[in-house]
Amino acid sequence: MTAGPLGDLAGRARDGDRAALAALTRRIQPEVLRRCSRFLPYPRDAEEACRRALDSVARGIADYSGDSLFTTWLYTVVSNSARQTYRSLKSRSAELPAEAERIPQQRDPRTTSVIAGSRVDLLEALDQLERDRPHLVVPLVLRDLCQMEFGEIAAELHLDPGTVRSRIHEGRKHVRRSLAVA
Repeated sequence: MTAGPLGDLAGRARDGDRAALAALTRRIQPEVLRRCSRFLPYPRDAEEACRRALDSVARGIADYSGDSLFTTWLYTVVSNSARQTYRSLKSRSAELPAEAERIPQQRDPRTTSVIAGSRVDLLEALDQLERDRPHLVVPLVLRDLCQMEFGEIAAELHLDPGTVRSRIHEGRKHVRRSLAVA
């Protein structure tokens, strides 16, 4: 199911065409950055996640089976990359306590890096959800952050659409509770 020019390019890249892979990564870069920005509001953090996602695409394109739309596979890679970048930035931030002390307490989370000590509540809530109910995270992220349709998510995850809707509903309840506590 490699519908459209992007899918065709992904198929050629998957089959080992290096020029197609280079063209594919150039073509998807703006969309990947835009989607990473939904997870990480600070531009440098989103750019780091974008680089990681594009690297993951280049390394893992052979894993793209072609059974679903390329964008469905891509959005999964992007969400995983953005969440992993957040964890990495958070970990690096914890290793630099002296730096965090010099930063003013009032920060605008839209312009302050996780490295600088800002707390991105949604990502924290997703991390908590992953610890408590890991099977709920991917459907929720694909629907609410990647804005994929229920049918696309069901096809990507090889689940019944009703199961996908149920997992998204449960995931939202858990995330709401986490955000209410934050």
